[in-house]
Amino acid sequence: MSDRRWRPGETVIERFHRPDGSIGQVHPLRVLEDDGRVLLAWIPAGTAIVGSRLADGRHLADAPLDQRFRIPRVPVADFWHRTSTLRRIADDEWSSVWWFFDATGQFTNWYVNLEVPLGRTPAGVDRIDGVLDVVVERDGTWRWDDEDEAEVAIDAGRLTRAQLDRLRAEGERIGALAERGTYPFDGTDTDFRPDPGWPAPELPAGLLAELSPRSGGGSARAPR
Repeated sequence: MSDRRWRPGETVIERFHRPDGSIGQVHPLRVLEDDGRVLLAWIPAGTAIVGSRLADGRHLADAPLDQRFRIPRVPVADFWHRTSTLRRIADDEWSSVWWFFDATGQFTNWYVNLEVPLGRTPAGVDRIDGVLDVVVERDGTWRWDDEDEAEVAIDAGRLTRAQLDRLRAEGERIGALAERGTYPFDGTDTDFRPDPGWPAPELPAGLLAELSPRSGGGSARAPR
């Protein structure tokens, strides 16, 4: 349990580190609840974020699979696209659970971002994206996502085999919860509606201006 806790309505920053210590994506989140271990927070579609682009200007998805983890990446000013997202981030778990909501505010499904937890900072939470993910549908069925990318990430030194084994074990744990229909896959918060008086969370002042010459569109995919 951390001594750092945030109050409802505050903004925290979720930073996704790379294994070399550099920062990849940065997402501002609006706090809903925080008990010092589990943070529940919100990022609406259209929120300004720091995204990633390959140094040659391509989006990650535009590069052949064998190049995605070998070409240097640069930060870009971007936006969280398509799905407004509620996130449950537990300090000691190798995953965060994301509730996806469409443009009308209707819940669509869960996306479980498998991650290496790095702890809290005064401004928010730090994680390493685990590449491999889990998609959970409304009926509790689930499947792996980005398995091919995870294997390539190992070959490129982006993840170790031991880390991927640990992430896969976490995915199996999550899948078992989904199959049983237990929390967080029991319908909790699928009817969530944000406080209409809250503006979108914002990145620290000056960060987007610093990146704006390289701005460009992206996608609401998990960080890579």
